[in-house]
Amino acid sequence: MKRTCTNLIVAGSLLAGGQAVAGDLFQWQNNSLSYLYGKDFQINPRIQQTVTFEHADAWKYGDNFFFLDRIFYNGQDDSQSGPNTYYGEFSPRLSFGKIVDRKFEMGPIKDVLLAMTYEFGEGDNESYLIGPGLDLAIPGFDYFQLNFYNRQTEGSRAGDNVWQITPVWAYTVPVGSSDILFDGFIDWVVDNDTNSKGTYHANLHIVPQIKYDLGKALKLGAKQLYVGVEYDYWKNKYAIEDSGSFKTNQSNTSFLLKYHF
Repeated sequence: MKRTCTNLIVAGSLLAGGQAVAGDLFQWQNNSLSYLYGKDFQINPRIQQTVTFEHADAWKYGDNFFFLDRIFYNGQDDSQSGPNTYYGEFSPRLSFGKIVDRKFEMGPIKDVLLAMTYEFGEGDNESYLIGPGLDLAIPGFDYFQLNFYNRQTEGSRAGDNVWQITPVWAYTVPVGSSDILFDGFIDWVVDNDTNSKGTYHANLHIVPQIKYDLGKALKLGAKQLYVGVEYDYWKNKYAIEDSGSFKTNQSNTSFLLKYHF
């Protein structure tokens, strides 16, 4: 299963790379840089600053999303990674509707996809995810994705063959001469897994952002410069069960500045 996940994700990245040389495959892309400052994190040092690069695109046979976080612990050292660390995900999806050139629409379903994600970072935390994805047409939303993943870990640690449900959304509300964008994701891992290396606990990670389109308000261009907040709720962070002696349930708000280019 791990080899299958790896091969499919590599194939998705090669297909995505082909769009750079085959212009007829390419539809759109968007890149951004974000800065976040927040307090009250759990497990890692309490105060963190994060710089995030994000890339999203759509092409003839699907779409891709990639992000890379560089996390700074505000002068403190984390017990595992020192004063800073990194974490990223690459998520290619292949559209069955686009591949066979026919519509897979039923009710709110706009398309059916094969969704994949490769998670990576410092230390032993690589994982491969694969499963069905849906694009949904929900009134008022800019987009709404619903992905179902089977998780496989790299190495022998616990966390294999557990299921994750991941909705991703964006909703724009006009306010005066500008807009407020409400977007985000939820990662809900619904299963536990135990082996000789330990226990992976079911966990729920909810990360919405509320952002004001400052660039549009200042007449510098719409959908380019945002300011706002990110709320981060994580029950059983890193799949470690919360307890009275070791708190892993996280709830914090970070200031956010985001620039699209």
